[in-house]
Amino acid sequence: MKSRTMANIMIVVGHAQRDTFCEALGHAYQRGAQSAGHAAALFVLSRMNFDPILRGGYRELQPLEPELEAARAALWQCDHVVIIFPLWLGDMPAIFKGFLERIMQPALLERQARGGGGRWRIFEKKSARIVITMGMPGFIYRWWFGAHGLKLLKRFILHSIGIKPVRTTIYGGIAKTSAERRQRWLAEIESLGRAAG
Repeated sequence: MKSRTMANIMIVVGHAQRDTFCEALGHAYQRGAQSAGHAAALFVLSRMNFDPILRGGYRELQPLEPELEAARAALWQCDHVVIIFPLWLGDMPAIFKGFLERIMQPALLERQARGGGGRWRIFEKKSARIVITMGMPGFIYRWWFGAHGLKLLKRFILHSIGIKPVRTTIYGGIAKTSAERRQRWLAEIESLGRAAG
């Protein structure tokens, strides 16, 4: 992301459970960002009240719950999006995919109504960072498995709606990681927050 005096940041923790390391990473990023004077709104999906299923697809509008309205407003207003989630079955958890589908549906339906349904590029001048935790070593995920879940989110979803550049951080071997290493990772994420990176 380009250097700014102050950034407006949206942080999303896409984990279905509470009190996880992903949530700790989200708080660390927010803490770092706010300590440097950035605005940082944190959305922990496991603590939000919303239906993660897009029941009408892209045929009819599904009204957003108040917490999703707040998240949608934060996405539209922010300069930088930070997305944190665990790798489940090689991909993002269903709650996070549902969250994306729900908050994007109104804008995509509006584009369809105007005859621009195939053109998803909604945003300009927004950047992102994706942080993924996983049980396997990170290099195995990238090299052997091709990081397909990451590529789906980065290229097909974020790039398609105009969010770029998108940088990535992968923390692998999470189940066997020592408390000391986790603390180093939290410090690293807090530092990224201070830099709004």
